[in-house]
Amino acid sequence: MGERGIPRAASITLTLILFFSFSLLGAAQTNCEEGNGLLDFSQPKTMTAPEVIQKFTTAESRARDARLQYTYQQDVLVQTFNGKNADGEFHEVTSVAYDPKGKRLENVTYAEQNTLRGIQLTQEDMNDIRTFMPFMLTAEELPQYNLIYAGQQHVDDLDTYVFHVEPKKEEKDHRYFQGRVWIDSQDFQIVKLCGKSVPDSVHVKKNQRQDLRPSFVGYRQQVDGQFWFPAYVRSDDTLHFRNASIHLREVIKYSNYKRSGANLAGGAAPKP
Repeated sequence: MGERGIPRAASITLTLILFFSFSLLGAAQTNCEEGNGLLDFSQPKTMTAPEVIQKFTTAESRARDARLQYTYQQDVLVQTFNGKNADGEFHEVTSVAYDPKGKRLENVTYAEQNTLRGIQLTQEDMNDIRTFMPFMLTAEELPQYNLIYAGQQHVDDLDTYVFHVEPKKEEKDHRYFQGRVWIDSQDFQIVKLCGKSVPDSVHVKKNQRQDLRPSFVGYRQQVDGQFWFPAYVRSDDTLHFRNASIHLREVIKYSNYKRSGANLAGGAAPKP
């Protein structure tokens, strides 16, 4: 994690075209526990759990607004596997910036031919990369979620508070984060998260497609000594579609953060 070390993380969304048949040998599972110490179930010592929630979601809002004033590079690698061997790949590198109104600007700087087998990346998958892989739980989004305090945990060289996160209700045509977040006990920002975007699947009868989302684990790095920005996401998951199971791995890197002199307004939420 940035200035205090970066571990490993995870993930994306995918669509299976039903006429594909794909064999899988062995199981895959994203590891949420890597780098974690023992979980201490005791309550926070200097404040209540609700006070921690209020403090970190406020800090998350500031980090979100600050990120709109930076440019960075987004590197996405998705692979499908037949047994232990990768048999398909999607790899794309994008330069990302935001205009003064918070609109996301993208410039693809590298793209390989897409050879993924049995799955198809959709616009919803790319939106997951923009929104849920680098998920920020802000004060504005807090009313949509239930947060349950789980305890305190040492993650790499950081002391953190751990919360379970789930949507209060799932509205039509909306997606949400579901999983766990680790909050740095000094800066009160998310430094690690593990979960997925939900709802899990959508059946589209006309096109005979099924959409599933893999689980992922993500880590942040400290930028300019104050903001914890998304840095690394990793997924190793098996998606069980109606007629086949797909083993996939995904790595997303967000790097080379630089403050943009052209964007001095900030404050608006990013638009995918």
